[in-house]
Amino acid sequence: MRKACESNIYTMRSVDDPLRHSSQGFSLLDKSRRSFLARMLAGGVGAIAAGNLGIGDALGARIVADDRNPKWESATRRGLDFLARTQSSRGQWNTPPYPVAVSALAGLALLCSGSTVTQGPYSKQIARATDYLLAQSRKNGLIGDPDNDQRYTYGHGFSMLFLSQVLGEEGLQDRRDDLVDVLNRAVAFCGKAQTPAGGWGYVSAKDGQDYDEGSTTITQVQGLRGCRNAGIAVPGEVIESAKRYIYSCQNPDGGISYSSQQMGSSRPAITAASLAALYNAGDYEGNKVPEMLNYSRKELHEVKKVDDAFGHWHYTYLYYSQVVYRQGDEEWLPFRDRLYTQIEGDQGSEGSWEGQIHNIYISACNLIMLQLDLGYLPIFQR
Repeated sequence: MRKACESNIYTMRSVDDPLRHSSQGFSLLDKSRRSFLARMLAGGVGAIAAGNLGIGDALGARIVADDRNPKWESATRRGLDFLARTQSSRGQWNTPPYPVAVSALAGLALLCSGSTVTQGPYSKQIARATDYLLAQSRKNGLIGDPDNDQRYTYGHGFSMLFLSQVLGEEGLQDRRDDLVDVLNRAVAFCGKAQTPAGGWGYVSAKDGQDYDEGSTTITQVQGLRGCRNAGIAVPGEVIESAKRYIYSCQNPDGGISYSSQQMGSSRPAITAASLAALYNAGDYEGNKVPEMLNYSRKELHEVKKVDDAFGHWHYTYLYYSQVVYRQGDEEWLPFRDRLYTQIEGDQGSEGSWEGQIHNIYISACNLIMLQLDLGYLPIFQR
């Protein structure tokens, strides 16, 4: 990912490869790859042996089949089926805490399988989730319900991320227009909700008296990056302010504190999420990034058991897995084996996982991790 050149607006086009992206804001290479992967889901790897796919498709099949434990694949399918059958007819998952945020994450987990709004075994569920989240968009741009959600910025950020990934696969023009409109207004709301320090809180700066903290800041940055990738203009200063905010929370040990207003001990979860957000913002080699990476490796790389670790294990590894994946296969593959084996072993008999907040949330986090290196979604690609 490359920082946009010379402009105060982050745009989706690469400065050195004008043909990489289509006019609809989606990589042509990614689109053909997603079409192939959808066929793989429908027909299986045997389609290659039968000669129904070309050489390029056969090369892409390695992404699906290479070095992946069959137990992980079984756990993934069972988990996705659990999400599919627990979705309501209105498109959301009935989770009292954070209904918008959890629905967006569950939809993202289904998207990670290679299904889209039009193709694949979970297309119906993805389309319903899209309808539900579009319906949550308000005139001021917020995607969420401020009357019933005291931490609505989580839902806003995750909804931007989910809908931006849907946009590239939506074939109907009127639906694309709806998505573009909602995302444009969502980005504008995000900029207005940012605090003077450059972060975000559980609610907008106005509603929260300029309070901000790390986890909601990361959610907004990744959502904004998804929008930028999809062709939605994102003001560069919003991103730069967020990066300065993250750096202002760093401690001498390289880790990140919970909030610039509550500096204290470093938090492994916030540090991992901050690294992932900085990578999304195009900052791979900043002066403070190696220190954050070293801290995260020291605290997280051995993959402790859920009960033996700090709080918010699934949130932490949702982001740390993205960080490690971007380091390359030499580091990723051994780590992946430990992480995926841990996740697979914790799965319940119904295909779900239990933990903090809600089993839908925990299941969605685990499923995103289990499918990360399949490379279906642009936001998670190297």
